[in-house]
Amino acid sequence: MLADTWHLFNKYMRITMRMPMWTLFTLIQPLIWLLIFGQLFKEFVQLGDEDYMAFMVPGILVMTVLFGSSWSGVSLLREITAGTVDKMLVSPVSRVAIVLSRVLHSSAQVIAQAFIMLLVAWALGATLNMNPLYLLMAMLIVFLLGIGFAALSNGFAIVLQREEPLVMIGNLMTLPLIFFSSALVPEQFMPDWIQLISAVNPISYAVDAIRAVLSTTPDMAVFGKGLLVLTLFSGASLAWAVTAFNALRD
Repeated sequence: MLADTWHLFNKYMRITMRMPMWTLFTLIQPLIWLLIFGQLFKEFVQLGDEDYMAFMVPGILVMTVLFGSSWSGVSLLREITAGTVDKMLVSPVSRVAIVLSRVLHSSAQVIAQAFIMLLVAWALGATLNMNPLYLLMAMLIVFLLGIGFAALSNGFAIVLQREEPLVMIGNLMTLPLIFFSSALVPEQFMPDWIQLISAVNPISYAVDAIRAVLSTTPDMAVFGKGLLVLTLFSGASLAWAVTAFNALRD
């Protein structure tokens, strides 16, 4: 299974390297938020001693993950429609590897995208902790969140077997979930009913964990809580996607 996953992962990475513009295209909307909204709000949003740009950057990183991973299932659905997956199913390749390689490929992409966004934010003057260890911890959260949402996207592609509802679900997994989290505003500024949704939103835990290590005073307790929640979320999402794929095969 591991060998099959590695070979398929390399295949998808080669395809991505041949079309790098698609990877860069998904950065457009997060860049717009960072360049326009970050500059617009930083002059009048008061967060005590904290710079709003530094506060917003973790939310932009998570937004980058969502835009990069929530559409992962579209390519799987197109391969199912084209009959490519059927050909793979009659080969000796591991069934788990077919899903896992796609999820890992999507997660590797979003790590590269998130790192680019981080460099852009730093160049714009955001006050961030650029310690390599803390950057690695932030990228771990990005990786886990990418696995979770890429697995959900692939799972929905397998279950729905249609592109239209998959696109609708992809849209619901981006901006609505961002707004129901602490990505753009502190939790204390939210209405009570949004705070309740935020408490069960994995994006909130991802944003808080990244913010905890990229701030000038890292908070390991907040990071550990986010790491635990994201590990459970990504594991459950991946298990569901693999189960859905095995049901498709049967």
